[in-house]
Amino acid sequence: MRGYAGKILEVDLSSGNIKETKISENILREYIGGRGLAAKILWDRLGGKWEGIDPLGPENLLLVFTGPLTGFAPGGRICVSGKSPQSNGIIGSTFAGEFPIDLKCAGYDGIIFAGVAEKPTYLLIKDSDVELRDAGHVWGKGAKETVLALAKEARKNFEERYRGRGLWKEPSMMYIGPAGENLCRTAAVMSKLTHAAGYGGYGAVMGSKKLKAVLVKGTGPLPEVHDIDKTMGCIDKIVKINLSNDLFRRWGTASGGYIFGAEVSSEPIMNWQEEWHNNESFGVDKFETSWVKIYWGDFGCATTCLKLAVINSGPFRGAITDNPDYENQAYLGTNLGIFQPEANIYLTSLIDELGFCGIQIGNVLAFAAELYQRGILTKDDLGGIELNWGDAKAFATLVKMIADRRGIGDIFAEGTYRAALKISSVKGMDVTKYAITVKGVAIGAHGIRSEKDYTCYVSYPCSVQGGDHTSVAQIPVERGELMTILYDSGVVCMFNFFGIPEAIWDLLEAVTGWKITPEEWFNVLARRILHIQRAALLLGGPDLKWDPRVHDDVPQRWYEPLTKGPYSGKAVDRNRMQESVKEYYRSIGWNDGGIPASSELRRLGLEDVDKKLERIRGSFQ
Repeated sequence: MRGYAGKILEVDLSSGNIKETKISENILREYIGGRGLAAKILWDRLGGKWEGIDPLGPENLLLVFTGPLTGFAPGGRICVSGKSPQSNGIIGSTFAGEFPIDLKCAGYDGIIFAGVAEKPTYLLIKDSDVELRDAGHVWGKGAKETVLALAKEARKNFEERYRGRGLWKEPSMMYIGPAGENLCRTAAVMSKLTHAAGYGGYGAVMGSKKLKAVLVKGTGPLPEVHDIDKTMGCIDKIVKINLSNDLFRRWGTASGGYIFGAEVSSEPIMNWQEEWHNNESFGVDKFETSWVKIYWGDFGCATTCLKLAVINSGPFRGAITDNPDYENQAYLGTNLGIFQPEANIYLTSLIDELGFCGIQIGNVLAFAAELYQRGILTKDDLGGIELNWGDAKAFATLVKMIADRRGIGDIFAEGTYRAALKISSVKGMDVTKYAITVKGVAIGAHGIRSEKDYTCYVSYPCSVQGGDHTSVAQIPVERGELMTILYDSGVVCMFNFFGIPEAIWDLLEAVTGWKITPEEWFNVLARRILHIQRAALLLGGPDLKWDPRVHDDVPQRWYEPLTKGPYSGKAVDRNRMQESVKEYYRSIGWNDGGIPASSELRRLGLEDVDKKLERIRGSFQ
């Protein structure tokens, strides 16, 4: 097998047993790696009892998988997956950095964690030497203390065990903050202080397993490829095109904080009450004044879209983060009524430190602020916080309460949708209409009302990953998450393939030797993965299940017209939405009730999935 290390680590945290396993080449060709392979393994091991598995219970698995293109495509990425505590389905969530490269160079394509550790634990990997170690001294610590302490400890360990090696560079690391430890469903799996696998809530899954961190140092080479000359030629082509993208290299997605509001009216403002602004104080040139390092990238990435932002003076002095990127600009900025770059950098730095996903926690904060705006939640309900739009310090106080699960923070730690259900029950009124989520997952910062950004109505309603803006449904289906599944299974950064989608097919063949055509991918391989994810999502449980007739829909807010900007008056048309959903069902192979059709599943060899869905298929007609 070319492009693969050839082994998977399996770690049983309950017993402490660690073993190596291999995945057959046939399975790898069908599911590739990353998101696809994770979906396959999760279904094979948990599918028979899916509805009864608590995502934060001991039966859930946490999977961390690279793909064959990890380390070869510009920008190294890895996919984190499991049963999601947000959607109760399977979500593939990726992050970038050196961690996936070190893991492959250590000889592993991925790690499967099962069970629950008796006490806070971290996993230390140095090539084939793998051990579980005590993490009690960093449990409760934020990102900076955790990274510094564990990196120092690992280097000391290596120097003592491998004498004569000289100075060791610190190992790569993935970890959780207090949000994950306290099982906040909006917690992310973190890396490099600011990198995060945010969608899915897998930081909480790590916390439920008492797994604080994974450290890895690989000293071997990357795996061999099928055709090294062709591989290098593909990489050269991609890199040259990436280097020509001057604006993206200079600003990354950070130019979006102004553009998506002012030019296309699709930016969340005050919990999506509006999507247009022309506030030039939130322009990328204003953020740029806080950047102390530019053209910063992850392993092998020529795009280098990351920027290091530092606030050196004023009320937010000491804040440090990257960029922030557009999603954090929007969700921790405009969506909270904040149009001051320094305040946005401060909040982004805080959620990095505590281990939150910026999109998910920003969605929660805006939901809380709107309830306060409307008098549904009071200052007393909020523990004395006056949660006014634009007040970064007030939002920071609430973020800390959520991370610690103090007071009403305990409710908001469940994520927006579950918090809405709880508050509706306590207040005796329906507040779910203020929850801007799809199937328990906060929507990315791209609206569809103006139809100038995301133009397809089914983008979020029919996505197997709920509100994930990187994995949206599309018509025609080849333009949507069937393509994203390839990026997430590869595992690569989709930004490096913008404008050159054909490059990934050439690179995949050069690395693996497999001739996978777009036709085979879109009609067979990607659909297998998609249908497994859809099946898991609809089975759900144990606390929430989704009915396609109700939940294959946008948030109710988006049926309300925009009232400001050039697209004032535009809203989602309910009849068009219903017709678009039906059209997508037909295009992707689902029946009229939104369930993968029996004939489609059997065509793809997914008889076990078909059998599992048979008992719910009739109820959703």
